[in-house]
Amino acid sequence: MDKTDPDYVPLDFGAARQRMVDAQIRPAQVSNPHLIAAMRALPREQAVPEALRAFAYADQNLPLGEGRYLTEPRVTGRMLQVAEPVRGERVLVVGAGTGYLAALLATMGEALEVTALESERRLADIGRALCFTWAPDVHWREGALVHGAPDHGPYDLIMIDGAVRAVPPAVLGQLTQAGRVIAPVCADSGVTSVSRVVRTAQGSAVQPLFDVAVPLLPELEPDPAFVF
Repeated sequence: MDKTDPDYVPLDFGAARQRMVDAQIRPAQVSNPHLIAAMRALPREQAVPEALRAFAYADQNLPLGEGRYLTEPRVTGRMLQVAEPVRGERVLVVGAGTGYLAALLATMGEALEVTALESERRLADIGRALCFTWAPDVHWREGALVHGAPDHGPYDLIMIDGAVRAVPPAVLGQLTQAGRVIAPVCADSGVTSVSRVVRTAQGSAVQPLFDVAVPLLPELEPDPAFVF
């Protein structure tokens, strides 16, 4: 509706945020009180382009352009729940987009050292603006997602905000020995599951945790195999 229309009523984002937590987040096995408090406080509408703000609290992935999406709130909440961040850990968010996941990590009260890696400047600018006000300690890095952010590593926890076929080797290599990656991984079967990935002597081990409908990160899609 046109804001100049005399019948225009501004959206109550604060009320929508509380409904999101009560109707989407808490029923989805999210019980971490620090996470719930962060999701009640952080203005998700500031993590989406202005034209989409009316849908900021909908239970869907929001298109951000260039094949990128803001992951639906329920999935973001569950990913953070299973990530089990520990106070003082060093965390990397790959594909940080508009900064919502990174800002939640930084406002959970666990004194986490958070680095946000994003390759699309337009999205990173939105994320920086969100974090400037709400999570000023987040370190922002612009660069190719496939390379990670080694200058701030190694990391105890790496979260990928978008689905991948596999965790890029360079990103996996930036884990501490006991670290873990939490990411939606799309298996050969076509099923995408948020998974816990750890380093092993043979490379990595993937433990699927719960199925999701999260779009693939275009930048991390593998090149098609050459067929004779």
